[in-house]
Formats: sequence, structure tokens, C-alpha cells
Amino acid sequence: MAVRPRIVSLLPSATEIVCALGLRESLVGVSHECDFPPGVAGLPVVTAPKIDAQRSSAEIDRDIRHLVEEGLGVYRIDTARLRELRPDLIVTQDQCDVCAVSYGDVLRAVRELAGEKVEVVSLRPARIANVWQDIERVGEAAGVGERGREVAAALRDRLAALERRTRHLARPRLACLEWLDPLMAAGNWLPDLAETAGGTYTLAASGEHSRWLEWGALVDAAPDVLCIMPCGFTLAQSCRELASLTAHAEWRQLPAVRTGRVFVADGSAYFNRPGPRLAESAEILAALLHPDACRELLPPTGVLRVTGDGATSSEAVLPC
Repeated sequence: MAVRPRIVSLLPSATEIVCALGLRESLVGVSHECDFPPGVAGLPVVTAPKIDAQRSSAEIDRDIRHLVEEGLGVYRIDTARLRELRPDLIVTQDQCDVCAVSYGDVLRAVRELAGEKVEVVSLRPARIANVWQDIERVGEAAGVGERGREVAAALRDRLAALERRTRHLARPRLACLEWLDPLMAAGNWLPDLAETAGGTYTLAASGEHSRWLEWGALVDAAPDVLCIMPCGFTLAQSCRELASLTAHAEWRQLPAVRTGRVFVADGSAYFNRPGPRLAESAEILAALLHPDACRELLPPTGVLRVTGDGATSSEAVLPC
């Protein structure tokens, strides 16, 4: 039997990919945000944030901008702990320096492991197709290439089945917010998920980075369905931030608000982690866009309905 590598994952999506490949026992270290699947709890943590992630979205944005202006990373890596863990493979990303330890910091940490042969796989998932390719790349690097191809193929098939289910339905206008103060429209793979789920998405093109959004542009998009999914926020944290939206005069101009089709989702679990659960994220969007045809795809937890005044309810997320 081939010896499995000792793997360190520096971001939650990579941890989910490694576990989906059946390599949970090969994980020897994770990031401070890795919390899924449940079996990763208690693994050594090798990263830490330089900001307080429990603050408001406006405060977090200000702190991150300050660090970036100073030429500093948003996270630190524990090189001493990394050396103790003796990894053979480190999985990181160079898609966004706000989402995980910067790629440059990872390379510097690897150089400090003098004499160690460490392979670094850096993920760059701009579109949904890239996410499935990244799963295959991690599988190859970890010595389970066939398993990687099987997992990726199953996820491709799952989205293909969803696309066939929604392709002949009406296509409501969808808006997804990745940050609340200031507003940010979700991009990258989200337009792909929206199209697969049977929606019309105009706030970003497939593969385009998430971008800042003016309220006027959101009003002009006239979303029939609005999904609030702040990156890295739990459902409870997102709910605490809703007042930053409902306080704006433009809020009640949105068709989704007037018809009661505004939802807040767990952005930490879904949508913002480019890994296996993006398939479930697409199914969530399909349920919100097409409740009559896709109602059963909505998970029992992770999504709440938002009323016009910003209150939330876990009951009747979809109309009866």
C-alpha cells in the first residue's frame, strides 16, 4: 500500500476537498477557519487572523484595507508549528489574499523548512469548472488521482442534473451579496451556480472577481430573489448585519423585498467555499428561485427568510 502524504490545509475549502478524497487521516494541520466536516475538529491549527472576524462588516473592511495599505497580509502562519508537523503536501490558494494566508507567505514559510521536500498545491478557482479541476489536482498530488477524478465527475453530474431540471423554467433575476457594508456583489463561480440553478444573474460575469456595488446598481438589477451570503460569516453573524441593508431608502425599492423573496444564507458553509459543497449551494439557489419545482433541495438549516424590516424567520422559508 502506498504511503499517504502528511497534508496541511491552509483554507476551509481545501480541507473539505481533502476529506472528500478520503484523506482525513492524512491531515496533520489546518487553518483557523477549518470547521467542516466535523472530523477535522481538534487538528493542529497553523494560521491565525490579524483582525477580529467577529466585528461588523464595516469594521472588518476598514481593518483589512489598513493592512493591505501597509503591505501586510491579513493572516499569519505559524512556521514553528508547520515545521513540527513535517508536511509532505501543503494545499493553499492564490485566488484572494483576504480569504486565506497569502501565497507569498506560504512560499516563505516553506523556504524556512530547510532541507524539507514539501509540495505546494495552490488552488485558483475562478469558475465552477476550476473547482472540480482543483479537486482532481489535489487528488493527483496526494496520490489518489483516480479518487479525485471520481469525486469531480460526481459533482459535475450533480450540477448537470440540476441544469436539466431548471433549463425549461422561467429565469427569475437573482442578486447575491457577498459583503454588506460596503456592498459587494458575489462573482467568481457564483454566476455559474446561478445559471445552473435557473436564474438570471447580471451583477458579475462568470470568473469575474466579486466587486464593490453601489446601491443604484443593485436597484437597477431589480432582483426577483435576493440572497445575502457574506463571505466567512455564519448565519447568526449575517443576521446581526441586516440593519446595514434595511436602513437604506433603496432597500424597499427592490422587487425581492416587496414580494418577500429575500433570504440570508450561511456564507461560511455555502457559496464562498470553492469545494464540494458548491453543488449543494447551487441546489439551494434552485430551491429559492423555483420553490414549486425544487423545494426539496433546500437544506433544513442554513437559510432564513428576511422580512422587509430585516427580521428573520426559519419558518416557511419557501411559500406553502
